[in-house]
Amino acid sequence: MRVVTWNLWWRFGPWAERRKAILGVLRELEPDVVGLQEVWAVDGGENLAEWLARDLGLHWAWAPSPAPERWQRRIGDDTVGIGTAVLSRRPVVARAVLRLPVPGELDDGRLALHTLLDAPGHPVPFFTVHLTSGAHARAVRREQAAALAEFVAAHGHGTGHPPVVTGDFNARPGAPELGLLRAARLRDAWEFAEPGAPSGTWDTANPYVARADGGPSARIDYVHVGPPGPGGLGRVRAVRRAGDGPVDGVWPSDHAAVVADLDDGRAVRASAAGPGRPGR
Repeated sequence: MRVVTWNLWWRFGPWAERRKAILGVLRELEPDVVGLQEVWAVDGGENLAEWLARDLGLHWAWAPSPAPERWQRRIGDDTVGIGTAVLSRRPVVARAVLRLPVPGELDDGRLALHTLLDAPGHPVPFFTVHLTSGAHARAVRREQAAALAEFVAAHGHGTGHPPVVTGDFNARPGAPELGLLRAARLRDAWEFAEPGAPSGTWDTANPYVARADGGPSARIDYVHVGPPGPGGLGRVRAVRRAGDGPVDGVWPSDHAAVVADLDDGRAVRASAAGPGRPGR
């Protein structure tokens, strides 16, 4: 099962050209499930997640920010909403939304979205999240990560497939907020990357980042996976970046995506089916 997480940089920059580049990257990746952050939706009009899902032939789920005003002031348009979304090759059979805790002065409506995906024999509990940004917000992110861990514990059980938790955590590896996920037995998929592989998802090689932040490149976007299920179901097989360069001259987002390939249990089911009986 191919998992992708990607922050799409909302409606900033050359968004009309960027969305075509985003679609091109996802079309090439052929993902089974995608967690998306900073997804735009116009009042009474187009939703970027729906637009992508329609072209890619995927199901989709959407959770709009309940407090988009801080975002809208940045582009001077109060008709454009922002939210978190999931695209999935399998139908979404259940969903839940967590509004992340945050002080009022920093509240821009960030969420965690849970979807249960109807994979044969082992529904997949899939989550995507967008934690508050900024070095000044480390304590806030710790509180948000603790709430996320409880949210995953409440919705990530009852199936043989481990929970898959994706998103923009706005935290570097080793940050205390990520330690809370490790304590909840959620493992950073990047541990399975090729040694020395480029890892920065907030990368100063990206012109959008270079204009916004003079700091060094950092990995702040993650795929986390719980302990493998029967026969290694959900075990991380490979992980890498994607969307980390221009598409037809256009950088898709200010973030690179993370792509993780997980064991989907097909080999296990084929073995259980016996000789001459393909697994289903």
